[in-house]
Amino acid sequence: MSVSSSRVIFGCHGLELTPAEIQLFKQVKPWGFILFSRNIESPTQLAQLVASMKNTVERNDVPILIDQEGGRVSRLPETFWRLPPSPTLFAEMYLQEPKKALRAMYLNYRLIGHDLKTLGINVNCAPMVDVAKPNASPIVTERAYGDNAESVIALAHQVVEGLKHAGVAPVVKHVPGHGRATSDSHFELPRVNATAEELRASDFQPFQAFNQESMFMSAHIVYENVDANAAATLSPKVINEVIRGDMGFQGLLMSDDVNMKALSGSIQDRVTGALEAGCDIALHCNGEFEEMQEIAEIIPRLEGIHQQRAEQAEAAAFASAKSFDKQQALNELESLLVQ
Repeated sequence: MSVSSSRVIFGCHGLELTPAEIQLFKQVKPWGFILFSRNIESPTQLAQLVASMKNTVERNDVPILIDQEGGRVSRLPETFWRLPPSPTLFAEMYLQEPKKALRAMYLNYRLIGHDLKTLGINVNCAPMVDVAKPNASPIVTERAYGDNAESVIALAHQVVEGLKHAGVAPVVKHVPGHGRATSDSHFELPRVNATAEELRASDFQPFQAFNQESMFMSAHIVYENVDANAAATLSPKVINEVIRGDMGFQGLLMSDDVNMKALSGSIQDRVTGALEAGCDIALHCNGEFEEMQEIAEIIPRLEGIHQQRAEQAEAAAFASAKSFDKQQALNELESLLVQ
């Protein structure tokens, strides 16, 4: 990793980089890039975009991220790629036939990982290990692996294994747990009033189970009985005492998208707040050029413990894929899902 990388992941606006984006990215040298549906049209176009991103930072080992969960969160268009089923399908299957569900979940994410690695995408923002509680927002319930920590951990383990066998690094999200939020943090700041004991008994458990993974993503949620004054992303208390302390996670912590409406203040304030609270990397997704310019003015370079964590995450992102028969996996998955 170049020591000059900055503590930020950027998106871009369209299907190719503009001259202004190229100039900015060369200057800032973001640690990674994240792709959305607006950036993806065809395999050839996407390959060219990924190559352009690498060229701007002069690194072949730059992390290229995506959210490819399946169901409502699927960035690769059906025109060229398989649309993976919603994770809730496997959660429902797990209630009746757990062994079959685990195998199907593994195959599904092994296939997702294969598609991503083939395209030069080496980080997938999954698994989402939020334990869905009653009255949780659809942003959680329509993606969750279950309503109890045990089933979420079991299914998430298959997600992690499937991605890693494909040579793609997982990002475990949204720490310390989004499953009690009754509103969507894309649009407003959720507040959770569960006690610390309730949270430790359920919500925190999946993150503890995956505390050896290389990357976590934070939640823009206020946990009133941990820190009533700041969302987890902006809370030194949540990050240092809960995520680094109780959960024992020592890998790279990236913020959720700093542009989400759960956070307030200027884009510079949000990025600075997240980094000062203890996030290693700020994630900025919308590709708005003026905002990226503002971030460029204040974003620090990676160094010290933040650089060490970033290098460990890169090692996971550039691991080699195991041998794989895609058609055989597709056939087996299909047979499991129709039985």
